[in-house]
Amino acid sequence: MRIRLVAATAAAAGTLAVLAAVPAHATEYQSALKIKGVQYDAPGRDSNSCSTGNTDEEYLTLKNYSSRTTVNLKGYVVKDKAGNKFTFTRNHYLQPGDYVKLRGGHGTDSDARNVVYRNNCNFMWNNDKDTIYVYKPSGSGADSHAYTKSGNDGDGNGYITFHG
Repeated sequence: MRIRLVAATAAAAGTLAVLAAVPAHATEYQSALKIKGVQYDAPGRDSNSCSTGNTDEEYLTLKNYSSRTTVNLKGYVVKDKAGNKFTFTRNHYLQPGDYVKLRGGHGTDSDARNVVYRNNCNFMWNNDKDTIYVYKPSGSGADSHAYTKSGNDGDGNGYITFHG
């Protein structure tokens, strides 16, 4: 009886180890900076015209979830699954609990308004599905999330929240 119990316990532990190795929908990294949400589908008809388009209505919200550490975004990289990327080239400090909206289009970056512009009039996020990656200046992962319109946007408003 004891041998069967030990074998069953070992088998169960092996099953748990295999289950623990299965990747989750989002990769959890040890990082204070995380994706709070994404407006992946700008309201209205998509137009990437620099003068009259709505790419500035597509944005990614990054938040500093630390309770005591300030994060400087300089050197952080945001990418999509296709390899489109944006690199924060200037100092932009996020105090604990603070956030920034990384918007498409052109505009003036502002710490006071919590906004940085990609200075690119092309949409970055796909309206049906995509994966968002955020990398630290060191190149290691900070956060990533995959989404599908049908699976993650229950109210159909083009916005998905990842970390509240």
